[in-house]
Amino acid sequence: MRCPPIAGTLLTFVLPVMSQTILDVWQTTWDKSRLFTNVGVNTSVNFQAPGAPASVDIQINDSTYFQVMVGHGASLTDSSAKLLNQLKSQNSGSYWALIGTLFDPTDGHNSAGLSYLRVPLGSSDFSDSLYTFASSTNDGLASFNIENAPGYLFSTIADIQTVNPGIKVHLLPWSPPPWMKTSNSMNGGEFIDSFTNTYAMYLLKSLQGFKNKGITAYAIGIQNEPENSDSTYPTCIFTPTQEANVGMALRPLMDSNGFGGTKIIAYEHNWVDGGQYPVQVLQQANSQFAGAGFHCYAGNYSQQGQFESAFPSKEVYFTECTGLFGTDWWTNIKWWMNNLYTGSVNNWAKAVLMWNIALDGNGQPLLPGTSSCKNPSCRGVVTINGGSYTLNEEYYTMAQASRAITPKDPGGPWGQRIGVNVAGSNAWTLQVTAFVTMRNNPSDWWRYSIVVLNWNDNNNGAWNPQNVAATISFRGQQTTFSFPVGVTTLWWYAAPK
Repeated sequence: MRCPPIAGTLLTFVLPVMSQTILDVWQTTWDKSRLFTNVGVNTSVNFQAPGAPASVDIQINDSTYFQVMVGHGASLTDSSAKLLNQLKSQNSGSYWALIGTLFDPTDGHNSAGLSYLRVPLGSSDFSDSLYTFASSTNDGLASFNIENAPGYLFSTIADIQTVNPGIKVHLLPWSPPPWMKTSNSMNGGEFIDSFTNTYAMYLLKSLQGFKNKGITAYAIGIQNEPENSDSTYPTCIFTPTQEANVGMALRPLMDSNGFGGTKIIAYEHNWVDGGQYPVQVLQQANSQFAGAGFHCYAGNYSQQGQFESAFPSKEVYFTECTGLFGTDWWTNIKWWMNNLYTGSVNNWAKAVLMWNIALDGNGQPLLPGTSSCKNPSCRGVVTINGGSYTLNEEYYTMAQASRAITPKDPGGPWGQRIGVNVAGSNAWTLQVTAFVTMRNNPSDWWRYSIVVLNWNDNNNGAWNPQNVAATISFRGQQTTFSFPVGVTTLWWYAAPK
């Protein structure tokens, strides 16, 4: 747990909370009547002397500080980049509008402010074809060529950087080069121990290749889903010891070649093994890894906490979950909010990432011959068809969560999770996360934000969506707010504490 700064504590008494007003409210409702809509300033929502709490009382504890967030986002696969590039060619205006809608971090702007991209190193199940950066087995990686990746991958990242210069890029291979594996293929197989040092050098060269393209990675992983081997798309089995050994070989290479600030993230697989695999990696290579990444496809978010309990000084990232075509819009939003943007974040995740940021209306383009993401097809955060696009429920959920944590000031601090408790006889109706965003100027008031899911939509199984009138308690003061069924993000300002 991070201790809060003490500067400004006395100012709290000079600038009382009772003068505070909820200033911004963003909402996405179950019936789509509001889709990440700024409903404006409501001057009647003021913090005042407390009265009796409502049957739902949101209690903010800004003396309890947890992880600092680093942004939400998704994966920019080759397929996503290809579709975005085609949109740019066919309808440049729509392309730049979409890039702004997704990534513009300007405070209060009508955009999600996404700030984290996960990018496959080499081909994945969402590529046109299989490729690696080093195809030859006996040349000491002399054949390494970052240009094997499609050019539109790098140009799309460059465009995103023009809108959000602070975008974080997290690099991760779906497979080592085939000649480092028992399958001698990008698809399936196991990593061969004798290539540990060579693979570490391969990853360093990947970092250098991206840097030469103007992209300095925020983080890198050893292997996506290291417990998965599939003969139809790039995958590879790594044991915890193998992953630890590669990390121990990679970290000094990174430190001596200008990548000392780039993190190495372990695991990147399902919640279900969160108390085992990443724990075993860090038991062997603690100082080399900054933390671990998790996926949603098996287990539950509480298993992130098992890793955090074993290594409380390490970082937790939630790095993949996909939407599926043929599923219910509102049911999906409830699941994302409860499990990812509330559950995962309240279990220490510093970022929440979805899978493909863009796919077409059929969940394509997919790697030819792969069995991945079929029946039903995977859905992107955005659907792109020709020269137009559609924002999906993944976008609206992510936007609601992202706007609570983006910096108030350009280049300023990110939101930090703080304590919150939901009390009262109807507490079950709301799921809440709370954040404080500090300021560049230590005398400027801090922004306090809450993201609230109202899932009070049925009565004994009968559809019956009901607003929830709640009290919000903060620093000995209180206000009231009626939350519609959906997701609400709201914030106010208070003196530094």
